[in-house]
Amino acid sequence: MIDSKGYRPNVGIILCNDEGRVFWAKRMGVDLWQFPQGGINQNEDPETAMYRELWEETGLQQQHVQVLGRTRYWLKYQLPDRYVRKNSVPLCIGQKQIWFMLRLVTHESNVRFDHCHKPEFDGWRWVDYWEPLKDVVYFKRKVYQRAMTELGAILTIDSVPVDATGYLAKEIKTKPNKLQ
Repeated sequence: MIDSKGYRPNVGIILCNDEGRVFWAKRMGVDLWQFPQGGINQNEDPETAMYRELWEETGLQQQHVQVLGRTRYWLKYQLPDRYVRKNSVPLCIGQKQIWFMLRLVTHESNVRFDHCHKPEFDGWRWVDYWEPLKDVVYFKRKVYQRAMTELGAILTIDSVPVDATGYLAKEIKTKPNKLQ
C-alpha cells in the first residue's frame, strides 16, 4: 500500500526497559541494526500494525508491553535513489511512519525471532537510548532522531516507571551553531 505521494505507511517501535535502555535488533545475516518496524496493511490502523509487527519481529505480545506513547504525526524518510525500484507500480520513494514508545513488562526471555516464516532479526541487545543514532543506516537517521526526541520526553515524566537516567545519560550532542 503506497500513498499518492509515493510513501509506504509504516510503524516504528522503540521498546525500552525500566533502565531507560532500548531494544536494538540485528538484521538477519548482516551486521545492520535497527528498531523493529514494518508496513501497515490495508484496513489496518497504526496500533494494530504495531502489535502485529511486534509479534512477528520479536515474539512479544500486547500483554508483554505497555504503550507509553506515539508520535503525533507521520515522520517521513526518502529512500536513496539506488534503493527505489523504478519499475514498480505504484512507485515507492520512501516511508511515512508512526512511532510507538513501549515499555517491556515481561521477562526478556520472551523475545523470540521465530514467529514468522522469514525472521527479520537474528540478534538483539539493550543499548543506551541515543546509541541507535550512531548505528542506524544513514537515510533513516533523521527520522530516528525526530521519533526519539519526541518520544524520549515521555521517559522524564514522573508517572512513567522507567529510570530516566538511562535516557538522559548520553544525550546526543548537537552540532555547534556556525554563527557562534
